[in-house]
Amino acid sequence: MATIESLTLEVADPKAAHHFYTAAFGLDAQIRLRASQAPSTGFRGFTLALTVSQPANVDSLVNAALDAGATSLKPAAKSLWGYGGVVQAPDGTIWKVATSAKKDTGPATRDIDEIVLLLGVEDVKASKQFYVGQGLAVAKSFGGKYVEFAAEGSSPLKLALYKRRALAKDVGVPVDGSGSHRIVLAGTAGPFTDPDGFAWEATSLAPASS
Repeated sequence: MATIESLTLEVADPKAAHHFYTAAFGLDAQIRLRASQAPSTGFRGFTLALTVSQPANVDSLVNAALDAGATSLKPAAKSLWGYGGVVQAPDGTIWKVATSAKKDTGPATRDIDEIVLLLGVEDVKASKQFYVGQGLAVAKSFGGKYVEFAAEGSSPLKLALYKRRALAKDVGVPVDGSGSHRIVLAGTAGPFTDPDGFAWEATSLAPASS
């Protein structure tokens, strides 16, 4: 079964981005970085979600991100599904921090249970079939609205598909955007480019962590 082995963000300043991700989320090995000046405007078509165990952990990570230079897109708040907030990193990447828990069960930590890469796609069903054809296994599927693929072995994150318009609305940004996604996935299925222009590389071609 094909899996994601790494995720690379293309940023203007890898050193500054590495400092941010280490200070904000404690992500050192999980996210790779490389320099790129590829033009990109507006919504880049994806978000990264950090799933944690309780509301206090959401607050801890969101506050650390804001202290490190992130911009708040949606302040942390309760909702029908739990508790969460959305920030935008200085490099432009949008991050959602959330929990399904309604109450705290212990002291606040910055422990992250799961990292999910949400790709905003025009046709969820078509993209699902494309990725199944590349060897990814479906873990959850809700018609043409949402698909989550299984993560196996040492994969640091899960991949999920969401309608682009719905994803932009969920994180509080306009749906319009053009140019590079400025994100590259590496895995056992690559190299290829999916129907929405998200690029994959073969694992052996993945760059070293900055």
